[in-house]
Amino acid sequence: MSRTDWWRSAAIYQVYVRSFADANGDGTGDLAGVRARLPYLAELGVDALWFTPWYLSPLADGGYDVADYRTVDPAFGTLAEAEALLAEARELGLRTIVDIVPNHVSDQHPWFKAALAAGPGSPEQELFHFRPPSPAPPNDWVGEFGGVPWSRTESGQWYLHLFSPEQPDLNWNHPQVRQEHEDVLRFWFERGAAGVRIDSAALLAKADGLPDMPRDGGPHPFHDRPELHGIYRSWRRLAEEYGAVLIGEIWLPDAERFARYLRPDELHTAFNFDFLARPWDTAELRASIDLTLAAHAPVGAPATWVLANHDVTRTVTRYGRAEDTGFAFERKRFGVPTDLALGTRRARAAALLTLALPGSVYLYQGEELGLPEAEIPRELIQDPMHARSGGVDPGRDGCRVPLPWRAEGEDGPGWLPRPADWSSYAAERQAADPDSMLALYRTALRLRRSFRDAGPLHWLRTEAPEALAFARTVARGGAVLGSGSVLEGSTLLCVVNFGPRDMVLPAHRELLLASGPLTSGGALPQDTAVWLRA
Repeated sequence: MSRTDWWRSAAIYQVYVRSFADANGDGTGDLAGVRARLPYLAELGVDALWFTPWYLSPLADGGYDVADYRTVDPAFGTLAEAEALLAEARELGLRTIVDIVPNHVSDQHPWFKAALAAGPGSPEQELFHFRPPSPAPPNDWVGEFGGVPWSRTESGQWYLHLFSPEQPDLNWNHPQVRQEHEDVLRFWFERGAAGVRIDSAALLAKADGLPDMPRDGGPHPFHDRPELHGIYRSWRRLAEEYGAVLIGEIWLPDAERFARYLRPDELHTAFNFDFLARPWDTAELRASIDLTLAAHAPVGAPATWVLANHDVTRTVTRYGRAEDTGFAFERKRFGVPTDLALGTRRARAAALLTLALPGSVYLYQGEELGLPEAEIPRELIQDPMHARSGGVDPGRDGCRVPLPWRAEGEDGPGWLPRPADWSSYAAERQAADPDSMLALYRTALRLRRSFRDAGPLHWLRTEAPEALAFARTVARGGAVLGSGSVLEGSTLLCVVNFGPRDMVLPAHRELLLASGPLTSGGALPQDTAVWLRA
């Protein structure tokens, strides 16, 4: 991708460094491991890599508690290795997106340690949200991990942390906070980062005075505040200097308010959590696709599509659960029955559905291997969400287990234990199997390059009520695709059968790819998807 709007239709692979590849055998993934696997990622067929935080961190929340944005954590490597990684990825045609966590820092960050040392009323404390000692917390807010988002210092002061106590919130009304983050953006853009993913992007600004939650439906005191838009306009101007892209993590149920962040002078794209949260159901997924495309159209921004990330139950497991295939933190209970064969079949079909949609797509590491959620023994869970839920929520460690690379368990120990039966999922083994999930993703991503810039989606009527079918027309020649495309001048059809009855395929010239075998008569079985050339 040489054009400047590559992000509009890119396939972006999420690398959770701690669990991706371990080069030195200490159980923790590292940048050296990623560098060694760059050819694997290039062969997979993605366009860019998004890295979760690799900065200096006590790892109280998986690296989202940052102690120094300009230093790589020694567990992962060095700044020089990060710079080499950016350069080596670029040589293979892979752009790099780094994670920025602007809502909070680690309690080990120099700013917070200075604030504690300086005491009440000091300029150092103005960078955070401190409040005087009192019998009760300063307001009635509930934290993002549940519970009271206030903790006391040794002097009895309260400080705000919407996440864990080790993650004090920054005061975004302070000019030093704003200047520091713009300086951090420049630091990574100058080292070759093609963009940033902004963690918890809708939480930075807080209402003056930090009031209680409104009782009359008034504005939320810390979600989706109007002041945020000025912050991101400033970031956009900076990003434009480097040709870099801004990607927001924004959870908003209101599509119109969500789209405001994607106006031409704010963020380039934002994560589409509505699609991820829907169950495996014809009407639900079509409604989400229509809602997403309609929300993005007025601001001219591309939609994004994602089936999983480092915070949610893996796709194979979600889609294999009968009671609820949608995603919600409170439903990730221990011991929920899961039909992995069903979940895998649906995940394969979902891959083709997602990759055929207009816009950009995100692929979380291990999804291309069809990994299920791992059930971590309670005593080994490290995610603070588990503790803060009183042990009810198993947390997010189950989707963060280190990837299996070798077939016979030769990967060594990981910081989280791999299930004993994961050898069948190993990348080494799947690479040699033409019917594997890895082979499906490699083929699909290669074909996707032929139509990722195709025209808009047009729904097609089908004889089966529980099916989704749509068409996208591929331009002939031109600057976008060039000549010689496998689909040049033709129309792609994507058909997914959700229903129990086999479905006759619509008229077509060629079957390009199927997520699973068709019937002996050439019909499309339940929970199967195909790409056709019309």
